[in-house]
Amino acid sequence: MEIMTDLRFEESNSSTTSSIEDKITRDSLVELCKNNASYFVNDTTENGQRLYTSFLAIVDNIDEICPIVLNLKSVVSKYDFDEKTPANGYRSFLQLIDFAITYGIQLNKKICVKRDSVLFRKAYFTKEAEACAQLFASLLSCLNLLNIIREHSEETSLFTLEHLNSDQETSLLYNIDKVNQYCFYGRCLGFQFCESMKGALRFITLSMAIFSEAYYSEGSIISKATSSFKNTTKYITDPEEKAKRLVNISKNADIDFCKSFWFLSEGELMKHLPTIVAQSVCVSKVIHIPTEPLTLQYGSRIVNVPVPTSHIGRKAVQVRLISWRRREGMIGEGTNRLDPPCRGLFVHCHGGGFVAQSSRSHECYLRQWAKDIDIPILSIDYSLAPQAPYPRALEEVLYAYCWALNKCHLLGSTGERIVVGGDSAGANLLASMTLKCLELGIRKPDGVFMAYAPVSISFQASPARLLCVMDPLLPFGFLMRCIKAYTLPDPSKINGLETNNGNSDTESFEEITESDLMDLQAHKSPVSDASDTLTYASLSSPPEEKQNGANDVQSSQKYVSEFLEKYALDSDTDTDLTKVPESQSQTSTPNVSTDGGAIAMQNRVAAFVSNLRGRIESFVPSLGSSSGASLYLDAVKETNLYDDLKFTIPKDMYISPYYAPENILMEMPPVKIMTVHMDPCLDDCVMFARKLKKCGVDVSLDVLGGLPHGFLNFNMISKEAYDASKLCTQKILDLFDMENLPNETQ
Repeated sequence: MEIMTDLRFEESNSSTTSSIEDKITRDSLVELCKNNASYFVNDTTENGQRLYTSFLAIVDNIDEICPIVLNLKSVVSKYDFDEKTPANGYRSFLQLIDFAITYGIQLNKKICVKRDSVLFRKAYFTKEAEACAQLFASLLSCLNLLNIIREHSEETSLFTLEHLNSDQETSLLYNIDKVNQYCFYGRCLGFQFCESMKGALRFITLSMAIFSEAYYSEGSIISKATSSFKNTTKYITDPEEKAKRLVNISKNADIDFCKSFWFLSEGELMKHLPTIVAQSVCVSKVIHIPTEPLTLQYGSRIVNVPVPTSHIGRKAVQVRLISWRRREGMIGEGTNRLDPPCRGLFVHCHGGGFVAQSSRSHECYLRQWAKDIDIPILSIDYSLAPQAPYPRALEEVLYAYCWALNKCHLLGSTGERIVVGGDSAGANLLASMTLKCLELGIRKPDGVFMAYAPVSISFQASPARLLCVMDPLLPFGFLMRCIKAYTLPDPSKINGLETNNGNSDTESFEEITESDLMDLQAHKSPVSDASDTLTYASLSSPPEEKQNGANDVQSSQKYVSEFLEKYALDSDTDTDLTKVPESQSQTSTPNVSTDGGAIAMQNRVAAFVSNLRGRIESFVPSLGSSSGASLYLDAVKETNLYDDLKFTIPKDMYISPYYAPENILMEMPPVKIMTVHMDPCLDDCVMFARKLKKCGVDVSLDVLGGLPHGFLNFNMISKEAYDASKLCTQKILDLFDMENLPNETQ
């Protein structure tokens, strides 16, 4: 698959041209600035003098940037993974300087061409020139911070020393927070990314600014609508106002705002988008796995799989099965015209900072992957922080993986090759899960694919992490709050479900016997064509006696039950929720007493009311908001950055796989890592790849240009992101190595 060459999208001049050509480019910008400055020096209008000052500021900043860049270039190669992969956070900032110079040249040329015209928009170009000057000033501040990071790091390490004294930490954090971030989110937004991404990023940041008005607004619906319309116009027409709001959101918005904004991708419109514009697949259904005792047997050795219980008690684990083909054994797919079981299975975990998103919002690329690799994909919808902080998500991922090992035949696979993969937080969880498998003696995956993965969840600074001050998708404040939500349990946000004394809550799902399951495999559910959600429940639940009065209760509740079934159940990607039909046999008749039926009905009515209220509240925010968006986000107040950092992150290899000792890492299966030059997690990926390589693990690292963190979710709107997604599937196929799998007769 000849994709690699196409994917090296416009690597920066610093990596593809000589130092002489770089100097010519910088000199071109300086000459253009001086030319424009000399033109406006005698312009006595306010805008004329502001233009003149801006051009001189750009020249001054370039003069200060050049020696720092030359110094970095002399040492940057020692931080690379290998000679074939020139990538690390220091190189990323060298690329940023080149992109900024290109941006400055383009702007100066426009001004040179148009300045003599009577239609020259002086006020507009004044703001553009000032934004460009601020861009170079902020990049200069970042370069100075890189020197501080280097001073506090070991010779070839991209991370700062773990034990800096409090004065050093305070000084570093203070300097990071004082970088002028407004220029990165205003007129210069996305200057470091490819053209196909810039429009999408502008739309997302504009949406975030507008959403903040609705989220924090107060008053009547009419006043909210009027305010929203007014501010929408303001943010569209005034990039400076939008930048101010975005920076204030990053600094002041809480984790609930972050979750709410990211969950917009789970809305009614977005949830149907993959079925309309993404790759069509034969199977995309949700399965609920009740958390019952689970064992794995390896010869005479039996492994008891830990049942997820942390923080929120025992709750079913939700997974999504996606497949390009209908295969034999797949739950709910019948027996007619099915392809043979696949010999592989791909287990996936989505990203979202541990606090947001799901397999549904990642279907935009998972459906294409299902076709490209032609292997069933099982995507795990783990519980999210802060309601379910560490280690809950890891427990659920491990449990779902072990369930898949036991029940791979229900997923259309023989399980001969199992590869795991995910992006961002999902990649972290799968790497941690693999380490857990090594500890417990569970069959480890045959390969691990990781896309832009954070593997060191810590406060250690690195050059790439400094990119958060300009990242439109992962700003510094969002990153810190996600880390805190995942690693530091907040009792006020955790559901009080752990008080159930460990009892399983799987009663909320219909139970089926083993004969029912066999019937389900042999015959499609009567409503399977209009549904994609199944419940895999206990295969060993004891039969219960039928109580007196059950028929009366059932008949009296029939109409209400049908109403609740029709309207109260959540719907999913393609169709409505389906529950596995109960057996009609005497032995599997559920226990329905008058009291028990009434209680069950009360619970269902309560669930319906809660669901209805939630849907209304999703359209009409709470009227009891204590403050509006401007009062909450834009008020002049001291930054809460230090308050957010006043907690200790455990140095736990299951939170940060990078901390795993070498004697454990050496047992890791082959690992393929994919990231991008402008990823705040780039240094995590480079350092982890270097450590795995040192331990003798078969590891590869690919670093692409022009794309942001989270590029997989943009594969339908960006050609570069689509090509990168294609490269991911090639790496996944390499891990499966199906060509070298012994044939079935052998």
